[in-house]
Amino acid sequence: MSFLIDSSIMITSQILFFGFGWLFFMRQLFKDYEIRQYVVQVIFSVTFAFSCTMFELIIFEILGVLNSSSRYFHWKMNLCVILLILVFMVPFYIGYFIVSNIRLLHKQRLLFSCLLWLTFMYFFWKLGDPFPILSPKHGILSIEQLISRVGVIGVTLMALLSGFGAVNCPYTYMSYFLRNVTDTDILALERRLLQTMDMIISKKKRMAMARRTMFQKGEVHNKPSGFWGMIKSVTTSASGSEMPDLTLIQQEVDALEELSRQLFLETADLYATKERIEYSKTFKGKYFNFLGYFFSIYCVWKIFMATINIVFDRVGKTDPVTRGIEITVNYLGIQFDVKFWSQHISFILVGIIIVTSIRGLLITLTKFFYAISSSKSSNVIVLLLAQIMGMYFVSSVLLIRMSMPLEYRTIITEVLGELQFNFYHRWFDVIFLVSALSSILFLYLAHKQAPEKQMAP
Repeated sequence: MSFLIDSSIMITSQILFFGFGWLFFMRQLFKDYEIRQYVVQVIFSVTFAFSCTMFELIIFEILGVLNSSSRYFHWKMNLCVILLILVFMVPFYIGYFIVSNIRLLHKQRLLFSCLLWLTFMYFFWKLGDPFPILSPKHGILSIEQLISRVGVIGVTLMALLSGFGAVNCPYTYMSYFLRNVTDTDILALERRLLQTMDMIISKKKRMAMARRTMFQKGEVHNKPSGFWGMIKSVTTSASGSEMPDLTLIQQEVDALEELSRQLFLETADLYATKERIEYSKTFKGKYFNFLGYFFSIYCVWKIFMATINIVFDRVGKTDPVTRGIEITVNYLGIQFDVKFWSQHISFILVGIIIVTSIRGLLITLTKFFYAISSSKSSNVIVLLLAQIMGMYFVSSVLLIRMSMPLEYRTIITEVLGELQFNFYHRWFDVIFLVSALSSILFLYLAHKQAPEKQMAP
């Protein structure tokens, strides 16, 4: 009876997660596009639902909600479904929609879709060769073999996003990095933009008048052909030498239009920077500025700790909360129930990590979709985002495990199998360090180049 109640709770929560994923798909991703394939919407919503269910099971594990055998069953079932989606279903449909957009392969799209899926499976399986994730004890399609490879891709994505976010967040929040923009700078750039537009209009007007003159003289549609036409074109070239060269003028117009686009973007950027300067003077802006300094310290500390972990090949065995409480209690010399409070603080910390991970990933996916999607590629893009989302959440479970007290890791370790958990943490540190340092270099060059563009005549 308890198993049925627990299952009804899990099914209800999965329906709610599915509905939220469906609404996010309709209201955010596809609000400007026509939905032609409902299977894409279903796959995205199902992936989101089972991904959130894994985080829900982590919270249930800490709070002791549901029976332990029920939690184990739903852990197993959830992992099997999410791996089935990520390894078999989503890659096949990505290949199917790619082939469907190619007219030459439209009649045999099912065959070529299978070929693309087999190609994906080959490279997906070869991914395990250079990494210490293989286990000869398990079968070729066991959960351990699949989740180990999914974990490598997901941890890599997490580390790349975390490295860039750790650097970009203080750069975005701190008013220190804002360049000084005045109304004079904006007016000067707008004046240049208006002058460029006037030049474009005058040159296009000149081209239109030249075409009209040529049409009236019959040089456009009534050109004589043959030998006598060639003789006439030679004899009339001297008299028409005062006519403008339309090709040359068109090249000048194209160059001016490109310049006008750049000036417009720079003007919009100056307006946005000025708004950020005004916003930074408000109470909320000062609050985010303080957060920027806090995150900059966190970024430096994270880069330092990642370097230490890589150099000394170090992986923590105790969760950060318990370790921090033990150090504080020993330093102050007070009586404190470390086990009790570490459980509650770990629950809050894991909850914050889960909420921020889901929110941050959805925001990133929305921006990424709007940046590269079109009416033809939107289905493929959404499936790719579903693939990234599923792998991201699976790898989050692998890494969140280390943030939980030891007694709560047991069932997760049993469900995930005999994986090399230390390898994933070391791999995360390596990719995080590379991503963070690359982001620092990129933002430094972009910040240095911005004043030079502003000073350019």
